[in-house]
Amino acid sequence: MIGSFTKKGLPALLAVPLTAALGSLLAGCDDNGALMSSEDSSASSKYEFKLPAHFPEPSIPDDNLLSVEKVKLGRQLFYDRRMSINEEGSCATCHEQRKAFTDGKKLPTGPTGDVHIRNAMSLTNTIYNSRQNWANPTLADLHQQAVSVMFNEDVLELGWADNEALILDRFRFAPDYPGLFSEAYPGTDDPFTVDNVAMAVSSFVTTLISSDSDFDRAQSDGNEGAMSDAARRGKELFNSERLECFHCHGAFNFAQSVQHTGTVLETIEFKNNGLYNIEGPGPGLPLPTGNYPTGNQGLYEFTNEPFDMGKFRAPTLRNIALTAPYMHDGSMATLREVIVDHYAKGGRLIPDGPFAGNGADSPYVDTLLFGFQVTDQEVDDLLAFFDSLTDWSFVCNTEYSDPFGTIPMHERCN
Repeated sequence: MIGSFTKKGLPALLAVPLTAALGSLLAGCDDNGALMSSEDSSASSKYEFKLPAHFPEPSIPDDNLLSVEKVKLGRQLFYDRRMSINEEGSCATCHEQRKAFTDGKKLPTGPTGDVHIRNAMSLTNTIYNSRQNWANPTLADLHQQAVSVMFNEDVLELGWADNEALILDRFRFAPDYPGLFSEAYPGTDDPFTVDNVAMAVSSFVTTLISSDSDFDRAQSDGNEGAMSDAARRGKELFNSERLECFHCHGAFNFAQSVQHTGTVLETIEFKNNGLYNIEGPGPGLPLPTGNYPTGNQGLYEFTNEPFDMGKFRAPTLRNIALTAPYMHDGSMATLREVIVDHYAKGGRLIPDGPFAGNGADSPYVDTLLFGFQVTDQEVDDLLAFFDSLTDWSFVCNTEYSDPFGTIPMHERCN
């Protein structure tokens, strides 16, 4: 669920509450997981989160309470290529479990061949995100995110726009889906609706919770031996004032834009991390430097505020060792490169070409990004710490895997 569209994609849909935005469209079309009681019917089954002590309870939207049946349907739809207009791709095409639900590509290619402008984000712990997507401030929950992917045309992802009836009928008349839909939405005259599809897919994605890495076992069990000596040293570096990593990747989910049960105030952060510093004033910008590539300028594309240039949401670092390449545009190949050639220098230096510039000198770079000295041993320790955030029980969980058996699991799962 890349959701790489900018404000040109679905502005009316995303600027207002989902049910109001869809309006007549919906009326016309009318043991690691996580569930709470469903509001659909007493026949729906509960599915409860099983979390370590250092994890808070996720906040589940009232309009999409979860059931075992809804998640089962959502998992099937997530992996089904019939979800795309030409039946050539699914949600899982860009979000493979073996890669912590990313695709390993710099930029994903959609089922119709459209190349996305943003790297496919990991679906690890997305239920805890206070905003979905890299830089869209309007996508507040996974239900909205699912709809955006289904209907986005800039660039085209699954291709549902003007094709709702066609795609819904594929499931309506398939032998395996009538039972799945009726169980997920009992008591409904016609459960085959756009909204029900989006709610089912988002319900499955809600259950993709990673909380059993070596780091987690050291935290929850007090078993420091779960982490290597190098990983523990890397953890200290990560949380040091010298490196400042934890300011953008903090707390239990190693991310700042987080919500959960008990959250009083929304935490929503977008940061300019000095990835680009292109010369030229750009539209409405008061300074002659600081630009990001046209069409991929982050929060600025939604606000037109100069100091939002290049601001993107810092993703979770959980399972980060499996999700290369890195950054919103996939422009950095390895974590070592991210540390040494970017953050240690306070921003990336691009010496020549159309994107030439020193990100450390950008007028919009975040104030906490000022660079640091780091030895080769310390880089190795940081990488060991990042490895300790890999959760193999998440990557190998068959409850999350392809029910059609066409997408291979990670070799470590065999």
